[in-house]
Amino acid sequence: MSVANLIDHTILKPDCSLKEVQALCKEAANHGFAAVCVPPFYVRESKNYLSDSEVKVATVIGFPMGYSGTAAKVEEIKRAIDDGADELDVVVNICAIKSNNWNYVKNDIDSVTRACHLKGKVIKLIIETSLLSENEIEKVCKVCIDSGVNFVKTSTGFQGGATAEAVSLLRKILPESIKIKASGGIRTKEDAEKMISCGAERIGTSSGVSIVNVC
Repeated sequence: MSVANLIDHTILKPDCSLKEVQALCKEAANHGFAAVCVPPFYVRESKNYLSDSEVKVATVIGFPMGYSGTAAKVEEIKRAIDDGADELDVVVNICAIKSNNWNYVKNDIDSVTRACHLKGKVIKLIIETSLLSENEIEKVCKVCIDSGVNFVKTSTGFQGGATAEAVSLLRKILPESIKIKASGGIRTKEDAEKMISCGAERIGTSSGVSIVNVC
């Protein structure tokens, strides 16, 4: 199974350097990855570096906790798009979910989705499956369906990673029009293939090169 075109080649360490980001972009272009996922600080440089490539530039919003205000997330999205981001990986407000404040959750997801779609950009909503009950996952997915997000993403990677069970559950709940990104703890080709077999259509990993270099 070829997985290169499903990989978001990722570097989100708080101390990553421009040199590391440029190396990431070069690897993504060489291997034909779907996207690079970089901190907002490096979006403009990444877009310039990949200007002759089909690799998309993704960045994170409200990362990694998700509990920043909705207006702050929307402003982050606008700035990232101005800098050249093609795809926005936005963290849902877990605090609002745990407080059973579903009106806030809906407004938050509606607002960030609208901010992305008004500019023709892709939104991947990170719901942090390891912190949610199955019932909470079902509820937040219903909001995602109503809002029309492009992807539901399992994890930031900072609070646990993707599991086959979580991906299977998301695929069971979500319509085919909403894709799934599995992210967090995916380090081998076997890991990636397992997630894809369960329904993932994008893989977020910092191990993209080693995954595709497996014979």
